[in-house]
Amino acid sequence: MKTILITGGAGFIGSNFVRYLYDKYPEYRLIVLDALTYAGNIKNLPVDINSGSDERLVFWYGNVRNGELVDTIMSQSDAVVHFAAESHVTRSIYDNLLFFETDVLGTQTVANAVLKYRDRIERFVHISTSEVYGTAMAERMSEDHPLLPMSPYASAKCGADRLVYSYWETYKIPAIIVRPFNNYGPYQHLEKVVPRFITSCLLGEPLTVHGDGTAARDFLHVQDHCEALDLILHASREKVVGEVINIGTGCHTDLITIANTVRRLMRPDKSPVQYIGDRPGQVFRHTCDNTRASKLLGWAPKISFEEGLDRTVRWYRDNETWWRPQMWMRHIPIVTAAGKRELH
Repeated sequence: MKTILITGGAGFIGSNFVRYLYDKYPEYRLIVLDALTYAGNIKNLPVDINSGSDERLVFWYGNVRNGELVDTIMSQSDAVVHFAAESHVTRSIYDNLLFFETDVLGTQTVANAVLKYRDRIERFVHISTSEVYGTAMAERMSEDHPLLPMSPYASAKCGADRLVYSYWETYKIPAIIVRPFNNYGPYQHLEKVVPRFITSCLLGEPLTVHGDGTAARDFLHVQDHCEALDLILHASREKVVGEVINIGTGCHTDLITIANTVRRLMRPDKSPVQYIGDRPGQVFRHTCDNTRASKLLGWAPKISFEEGLDRTVRWYRDNETWWRPQMWMRHIPIVTAAGKRELH
């Protein structure tokens, strides 16, 4: 029986991966560490942690900056997948200290624990982000693309990314750095663009679009991401340890296309598009080069954007009791690049 530690396992991508592992590997024991900030929710997990009857999933309520706690659970683990981070670009504009504390110092704490128990830890999968690249300087962004973070969130994640790399170079811990592009799917907080558009349609509200709507991202369904991480966990160490691996589709979609596609899928009559100012540090385009993931893992995304968006629309339509409590956090006040105070 392998024991997998998942930090940030009650968040969006983390909880989807916990569910994926729980369903696919009944012989595995999963340890979830989460501070249950606003974006984490124990209801995202596949079991009721209050029952205490399922020994396959153990939940620890705590912060990744707590070295003693992280050491304790690392000593029980065979591998770790490190999702725990503050992750919203817009929120990082006005609350940047928390991002550096969690994303950089939290990652240092986890990396130090991996180093301490490197005799038993088979691999340390660090979840970085495509945001470290900044705006695309080529048709597709490979792992060798310059790192030009354009927001406090991106720079915090870039610091964590390079910290993990430095631990690999210095101490040879079994690290793999994963740079996923924009994920979407079930259990995503309403502050993110896809669930915000969907719930705006459900509520009959305007869909607010930054700038002129041409900012584009490579959108990856979270199920495809989970399958890639599964392959990384189970590939031979020689193939993946020390690697940086992009996970994305190789296609990009602009914001106005997403808004109009959501509106078409839901057929609302009362949800027009409303343009608002560009946020500071806006990235114009992200498009993934996933050649390395294909060569090393044999991985390719299976879910088209249209299919994934349709699945996601249906999930939010069917799970209003899950997202209703997040209503007050759907919009964030910021001062735009033009100096205007707006809700984003």
